[in-house]
Amino acid sequence: MSREKYDPDSNVVTETVPQKKLKRPTLYKVLLHNDNYTTREFVVAVLKEVFHKSEADAVQIMLHVHYNGIGVAGVYTFEVAETKVRTVEAAARENGFPLRLSMEPEEG
Repeated sequence: MSREKYDPDSNVVTETVPQKKLKRPTLYKVLLHNDNYTTREFVVAVLKEVFHKSEADAVQIMLHVHYNGIGVAGVYTFEVAETKVRTVEAAARENGFPLRLSMEPEEG
C-alpha cells in the first residue's frame, strides 16, 4: 500500500512505502536452581563474572536462590541466555559442582 504524492513545484511524483514494524525478540530468563553442594562463593563468583552483577546484587540473588530454590540471574535474548547457561554449567562441572540452570521465556 504505497501512496503517491505529486509535487507541483518540481513536477515530480514521489512514492512513500509504509515502514514495517519490527517485532522485538523474545527475551528469556536465565534461572539458577538451588542444590545442596554448590558453594555460595561459587554462585556469587558466577553471577559477577558471567552475568556482570555487582557484589551486592550477586549476594542478593544467591540468597534468594538459596532460600526460595530458584532465582533469576538475568534476562537475555535466546542466544545470549543459552550461551550463559552453557558457560556456567561447564564452569560448574570443571569445579565439581552440580549447579543447574534453565531458561524460560519472559512473559509480557
